[in-house]
Amino acid sequence: MGDNDTSSKLSYFLVGAGVGAIIALLFAPKAGKELREDISGATKRSIDYANDRARVVSQKASTMYTNSREKANELYGLSRERTSNLVEAGRNVISDQKQRVAAAIEAGKKAYQDKKAQAAAEAEEAALVESTEQS
Repeated sequence: MGDNDTSSKLSYFLVGAGVGAIIALLFAPKAGKELREDISGATKRSIDYANDRARVVSQKASTMYTNSREKANELYGLSRERTSNLVEAGRNVISDQKQRVAAAIEAGKKAYQDKKAQAAAEAEEAALVESTEQS
């Protein structure tokens, strides 16, 4: 936006300078043909200068556009890569957690079956002891 303000100020300056030059020529004591030649020359120089400045501003704008586009593409690629890495890391964490939960469930089942078998063995032993005491 700073370049836009500078070009705007430069444009106003050039218009003011051109109007001032024309007014100065109109009030200068010169012959009609000489005055017209001076005005024509000043006008041509002003037009040439304005065209040169427009060309410079156009080149700067084109360069800024190209640089901005390249930077945007670079940032897009970087954010896409980081997002992909985060998604992959999330999938790995979920996979690890699934394995841990499955292992914990299996350990719980085994512990239950072991306790059940132990309780059955204790009950059978108690029944055996009771039957031998009654005999």
